[in-house]
Parts: sequence; structure tokens; C-alpha cells
Amino acid sequence: MTTRKVIFIIVGVLLALVLLVVVFVGAIVGFAFYSMGHNEAAETAKDFLRKNEKLKKETGEIKDFGTFVTGSVNVNNADGQAAINLKVIGERKTLNSVTVEMMYKSGKSWHVTGASYVDEAGKSVNLLDPFGNPAEESP
Repeated sequence: MTTRKVIFIIVGVLLALVLLVVVFVGAIVGFAFYSMGHNEAAETAKDFLRKNEKLKKETGEIKDFGTFVTGSVNVNNADGQAAINLKVIGERKTLNSVTVEMMYKSGKSWHVTGASYVDEAGKSVNLLDPFGNPAEESP
């Protein structure tokens, strides 16, 4: 075997290993994003946003949500907290940064404790008042 053939074999094996690692890491990252977007907390956040009248006034009827759902879900025994960040695609407008905060106690279902989005001016707009009622616009 010549030196040239040995080099081609080594380079081929190395490229195959790099490709295998990239596919493996990509599968893990893809699974993490899929899991984050399809868990109970994310579904609760999406349901809340679909029903929120203040958000509908801003964006129009909600058509879809962005592909990548980010945030955090922390569970400790029977209690949990979550902060989910979504892109909301409406009929008239798309909001890139909508955050829904939730919690649950004693194993019960997720409850929305806060929600907001960032408008074009960079101002945070609350979608839920401090008493747990959907935010109403003041005259």
C-alpha cells in the first residue's frame, strides 16, 4: 500500500467519524427543541396565548407559533415552574418575543402566572394583570 492510499483511508475515516458526531449531536439538539415545544407547559402557554384578547388585538387571530420554543421548565417533586418563550405569528403582525410564565403545585396542571411581549419600541407589554385576570386596556 502506498502512502497516498493510507492518507486517503485515514482522511476518509476521520471525515466519517466527524459526520457521525455531527449527526448524533444534531439529533440530540433536535430532540431537545422538539421536547420543549411539545410538552405540557408549552401547550398550556400556546392555549393561553390563543385565547388572550389583548394579544389578538395586537396581532390579529393567531395563525401559528415559531418553530423553536425556548425557555426553562423546573420540576421539584410535585411542584414546578416554567418560563416559555415563543414567536407568535398573527394575521396582521408577528411578535418575536412572547414570554409566558407558569407554575403548578402538588402535581396539578400548569397555571399561567405572568405573560408579556416586547413591542417594536422595545417596551414590555403585560398580557396578564397581577390579579390573574387577562389584562384590559385602559381608556
